[in-house]
Amino acid sequence: MTWKAIHRWLGLTLGALTVVLGITGAVLAFDPVLQAWQAPAAPGSLPVATLVERVTRNVPDPEEIRRLPSGAIVVFSFAGDQPQASYVDPANGRVLGAWEPSPLPRWVKNLHRSLLLGDAGRWGAAGIALTMGALCVSALVLVLRRMGGWRRLTARVRGTLAQRIHVVAGRVVLAVLCLTSLTALTMSASTLGLVTLDRTEPEVISVVAGGPDRPGAQLPALMEIAVKDLRKLTFPGTTDPEDTWTVTTAQGQGWIDRYSGQMLVWQDATVAQRLNDWAVVLHTGEAAWLWAAVLGLAGASVLVFWLSGMVIWWQARRQTPRIAGNTPLAQADVLIFVASEGGSTWGFAQTLHNALRQSGHRVHSSALENFQTAAATRQVFVLAATYGEGQAPAHASQALSRIAQLDAKAVPVTVLGFGDRQFPAFCAFAVTLDQTLRAQGWPALLPLECIHQQSGQQFARWGVALAQALGEPLVLEHVPRVPPTVQLTLIARQDYPEAFEAPTAILRFAWPVQSLGARLQGHGGLRFAAGDLVGVVPPGSAVPRYYSLASGREDGFLEICVRQMPGGLCSTHLLGLQVGDRVTAFIRPNPGFALPRTRRPVLLIGAGTGVAPLAGFIRRNDRRGPMHLYFGGRDPARDAYFGADLQRWLGEGRLATLKTVFSRVPNGGGYVQNALRRDAGHVRALVSQGAIVRVCGSRVMAQGVAETLDEVLAPLRTSVASLKAKERYAEDVF
Repeated sequence: MTWKAIHRWLGLTLGALTVVLGITGAVLAFDPVLQAWQAPAAPGSLPVATLVERVTRNVPDPEEIRRLPSGAIVVFSFAGDQPQASYVDPANGRVLGAWEPSPLPRWVKNLHRSLLLGDAGRWGAAGIALTMGALCVSALVLVLRRMGGWRRLTARVRGTLAQRIHVVAGRVVLAVLCLTSLTALTMSASTLGLVTLDRTEPEVISVVAGGPDRPGAQLPALMEIAVKDLRKLTFPGTTDPEDTWTVTTAQGQGWIDRYSGQMLVWQDATVAQRLNDWAVVLHTGEAAWLWAAVLGLAGASVLVFWLSGMVIWWQARRQTPRIAGNTPLAQADVLIFVASEGGSTWGFAQTLHNALRQSGHRVHSSALENFQTAAATRQVFVLAATYGEGQAPAHASQALSRIAQLDAKAVPVTVLGFGDRQFPAFCAFAVTLDQTLRAQGWPALLPLECIHQQSGQQFARWGVALAQALGEPLVLEHVPRVPPTVQLTLIARQDYPEAFEAPTAILRFAWPVQSLGARLQGHGGLRFAAGDLVGVVPPGSAVPRYYSLASGREDGFLEICVRQMPGGLCSTHLLGLQVGDRVTAFIRPNPGFALPRTRRPVLLIGAGTGVAPLAGFIRRNDRRGPMHLYFGGRDPARDAYFGADLQRWLGEGRLATLKTVFSRVPNGGGYVQNALRRDAGHVRALVSQGAIVRVCGSRVMAQGVAETLDEVLAPLRTSVASLKAKERYAEDVF
């Protein structure tokens, strides 16, 4: 069972009970805080003997003095035949009022410790504490996988509102919840009798037989004990001449002779007792009201985890793939196996499945962990996405070892990878899978191909190659499953009608306010940022086109830079919009291109409309960190996109330096590659200072920039590949 399955199964089956313990724990955590406000605490340096003297002056016939975890002093005594307990002021021993535990905290504590079911409930509560521990461990593993390792643990979380709440809350309180689970198990061990904490009272022999009792204020043993260490002091009985004073402290328990005042026997607290004492403090917040407040908030967060987890589970359930027209494996001549973390790869599998069926094949599609062949099998295709730092998707984590144990057949197995080039481990699982298959001796119809960011165009080109290899007509027109969309209203536009090759415009849209329910389910509630992508669905098409964002949610609007593409359906639609017109769109996160929160220099390199997301980074540079932009266009009079904004940001300190080059005018400076070579010393200095590099533009431009930077950085014995491995270099190419 995978970590994801463990987390989901425990959350769904026992989540409601963990919520009960979490909420009751939150209520109980604030009880020590209330106690601390009800009575003054005793000074820590006050000797117990002095406290006894003050108490005996004001309380007739006291039987026990107890120091509460809050530091307040309670004295137990009898008024006639009636027992009573009173708060006293440790400064003078004056009675402040009756002490009586509130019935509500007592009921809540019973619910928290035993679910109101007695001994059986205590075992149940211990089981739930163990469940909470397992949930915490599995949550840590999943968070590390989702964020891409320890180094990216504090990076911005992307996804629906429910996903962001679940992950961000987990990062904040996961350690506290794990600690409460461990301490709960420690306390349960003693409650259930698995560990013995009770001290065995020794046989006590008085040093002095008879004689007058020495007053408690004159007992040498009590003079040496500070009130800050006191837990409980029991007075000797007046009717039993061999009875003793009994004192319990954090360090142990002692018996004091009532006549001589000397310590007769002292028992140090055992290791088990000390561990249990620490567990009580850490679990309840007793004697530490600030920690108690932290525990209260952590306990209340369990409800947040459960609710957001249920929303995430329901969203995933709705996206569960259902392949239509699936032939049984034994009868199929073509098999398709899929490894997908978020479910999008299954959409490509369905497209391939349908196209092969239309060509007359009997096709069976299944998850990669079910990999096998049959006598009728003639072709096998594996569509494999990569997750986290190059791992297999959770459901396929054991697929590689399973495949390695199978005997290779003469049946070709072709691998198609899906990933994001922004991550160093681009399609790493697909690469490993392909290498394993070839090492085992499985042939391939086509070499490994890797699809970047679920590109329908790349998939279609791969389909052309597949059709040629099969020798039969085959068209792969993948229509991706569009996530929930919103309507964006155009509020402003800046046109560049004379831009080289095609008209261009910067379009600004208002981002609509969404309800909480819609945001939880991802219906337009994403916190988009510059560098993310907006998918626009043009009229008459179900296939979205993606544009890099030049703004973030904090800017209050969504902005893109659009160039007219020859015959482009979406670009024609967008450039034809007038202020007040609407488009249907959704947000697609692009976390690999996002800028981390850093004080290090940032080197931005863009050409043409590729400057859009870089302008968005500069726009949000509120901390005035050192950002340096190299921008390449063709003619400053035609395509100096964001020109006025860039000049303003220079003046505001959001942009440290700006280098522009234009390739189609005399003395324009050429291309950005030329500017980088001319400023080689400056570029090397920035990289030496740990600069983050972001490149945006055409694929040809990005390749030229990478080659130029390899030359420029050679004296530093580093390269673009090395910067990518350190997550300091990322591209957004089109």
